[in-house]
Amino acid sequence: MTTSQVDRGRVVIAGGSGFLGRSLTQHLTEAGWSVVILSRNPQPDKTGWSQREWDARTVGPWFESLEGADALVNLTGRTVDCVKTPENQDEILRSRVESTRVLGEAMRMLTNPPPVWLQMSTAHIYGDPPSLWCDESSPCGYGLAPTVAQAWEQEFAAALLPSQRSVVLRTSFVIGRRRGNWGGALDRLVPLARWGLGGTVGSGTQGMSWIHELDLNRLFERGLTDATMRGTYIASAPHPVPNREFMRTLRDVLGMPIGIPALNWMVRLAAPLMRTDPELALYGRYVVSRRLREEGFEFRFPELRAALQDLLPH
Repeated sequence: MTTSQVDRGRVVIAGGSGFLGRSLTQHLTEAGWSVVILSRNPQPDKTGWSQREWDARTVGPWFESLEGADALVNLTGRTVDCVKTPENQDEILRSRVESTRVLGEAMRMLTNPPPVWLQMSTAHIYGDPPSLWCDESSPCGYGLAPTVAQAWEQEFAAALLPSQRSVVLRTSFVIGRRRGNWGGALDRLVPLARWGLGGTVGSGTQGMSWIHELDLNRLFERGLTDATMRGTYIASAPHPVPNREFMRTLRDVLGMPIGIPALNWMVRLAAPLMRTDPELALYGRYVVSRRLREEGFEFRFPELRAALQDLLPH
């Protein structure tokens, strides 16, 4: 694979103040990039990262940070780890579509817009097939998440400038660390496992497709630096596992011999108390990237056990 490198420059990350945004910002700054974060609530930060306030819905002074930037990365979107009330479902959709739309509007006001736009999407676009393995050529699924994902990607296609190279990363759930603690999907799973509640969830056969935060950051950086990278990719480790295996491996890495299983009815009863959606735990999908395999991308953490051992005390 031939890689065309660009000089390290300035990257604007929309929605960059969350777990994924901060992880990517740290990764890029350590690699020599200058990063500007667009955030609804910019906070004083001792890292030296530049932050601009935006509401993710209307063009404001923040758009000036895009002038002459080398790339835009859009991570904006309300978390799906919530109770799916009508209000939350509406905000999950609007936060993604409207932020993408306003970024496109801002692009058209610039003299020198970023030549590269990297866009987050979700592997949940394939729905929740119980046993099928999906790649980039698989059809979209049915339900809230696939509907939101399709609207998100359609808005992105409309917002792009004809001159821009674009990359869409359909991301599975991310495992990582945050300020010395666990982050991403591990926020909920590690405490449960440490309390002895990390047993099989539901049937235990639902697919758990995952990616280590370092590999996700490397994919974003590849999108910045590799001029041959275009279009839609699945961002997920090449070895998804069933829930039963994921939870067993997590317990082993944490040194917890006990894991009480959670039956379907238990998950549905407890989910509202934990302010989450039971379907996030009871359903899943197996996704792998055919395109990354064909293009020779090498994951640092292709296997779950090594990924968890890198992230968790053991």
